[in-house]
Amino acid sequence: MIYSSGQDWRDAPQKRVMLFGMSGLGKTFVSTMLRDSGDWFHYSADYRIGTRYMGEHIADNFKAEAMKNPFLAELLRTDSVYIASNITFDNLTPLSTYLGKPGDPAKGGLPIDEYRMRQAQHTVAEIAAMQDTPHFINRAKRLYGYDNFVCDTSGSICEVVDPENPEDPVLKPLSQVLLPVWIRGSHAHTEELIRRFDRAPKPMCYRPEFLSAQWDAYLAARGVAPDAVDPDDFIRFTYARALAHRQPIYRAMAENWGVSVDAADVAQVSTAQDFTDLIAHALDARQPPRT
Repeated sequence: MIYSSGQDWRDAPQKRVMLFGMSGLGKTFVSTMLRDSGDWFHYSADYRIGTRYMGEHIADNFKAEAMKNPFLAELLRTDSVYIASNITFDNLTPLSTYLGKPGDPAKGGLPIDEYRMRQAQHTVAEIAAMQDTPHFINRAKRLYGYDNFVCDTSGSICEVVDPENPEDPVLKPLSQVLLPVWIRGSHAHTEELIRRFDRAPKPMCYRPEFLSAQWDAYLAARGVAPDAVDPDDFIRFTYARALAHRQPIYRAMAENWGVSVDAADVAQVSTAQDFTDLIAHALDARQPPRT
């Protein structure tokens, strides 16, 4: 790791971290707080994915819908209107809408093959956005003079890495330029995330083999044909299983590549100094990596 101890971290003229973990546990909250302090550059992986790598797919999807309206279709054909997404750090809805949910088209679902294709596009984009991080560290320093850098990852980073591989093409270069920090939720956090998701289901990103296993399990459990699947019911069915699937990957990422902090402690962070203290304590408490 690039910081050998809490004191090494405190003394470092350039503090660089990568926050990862389940969505809803404070990654963007802390990143925004650090950015607002004036001394930190905030790199949002989801924003990079939605603009640089998925932006054209998202816009084309908007245009395909607009082409179903004769009035808008004529305007598009003559370049009389401009259609684009308005993704921000705080509003990633265009990306979520594009990824969609599989199932009955009458209920807003996508054919499973189309859904798998969009998942594959997101995987490529996720890897590329993470591999862009060293470039943005240098850019933040060269253009804006920022020494401190926080990478705010998507919850899906665990789907594109192998934390047990010391040569992992995503984790290895990242660990050479910043400190991976897992925001670890409790059982109560997990239950609350499931309740929140049940009230307002959102699209998720999965490894292909995991998605296939859950799709087959859902069809068998519900006794329905693929084109009759309720899209929201499927992602509710899959969400808790996805959280359980991700936990050991997050844990291995922290144990082999970085440190972990509790979400409850992150919730108490209100200043950049609080954050510095939290990471220092995590470094000093870190257990040696598994061998």
